[in-house]
Amino acid sequence: MKRWQIFLLFLLASNIVFMCIKYHHNEYDFSIQGVKYQIRVVNGFTNNSSLPLVIWCTTHDGDIGGRALQEGDDYTWYTRLSFWTPTPAYSCTIKWDRTRKMFEAFQVHQGRARCGMSRKCLWLVKEDGIYFSNNESNWVKDFLWI
Repeated sequence: MKRWQIFLLFLLASNIVFMCIKYHHNEYDFSIQGVKYQIRVVNGFTNNSSLPLVIWCTTHDGDIGGRALQEGDDYTWYTRLSFWTPTPAYSCTIKWDRTRKMFEAFQVHQGRARCGMSRKCLWLVKEDGIYFSNNESNWVKDFLWI
């Protein structure tokens, strides 16, 4: 291959990378660091104003922390999937009164398919179960927790 052909290929590749960065700049899209996903757990209880929903989340690397959520409060964090850094699964334990439940809030192999193009993995904890959505409109009950 001639030098000018290599140079043209370099310019073309650089232009493609620049366009990806420039036109896909919101918090959920591709970047040099990888694809960003939002994981969010919302307290969807309708009558627990005196007793918060307690959530604590971990990865295989350790704790990412916890919160005490009143009605309507949420616990949100972000993770990135990339080729060069392993992305851990996120497990959360929720507790309300004497009831506890552990669930996988995000798993790499499910993230791409389940969280969809919006790259949102949304959980709504209600009295009758834990619901999942990737668009905040269509909620599907994943499992009972009480």
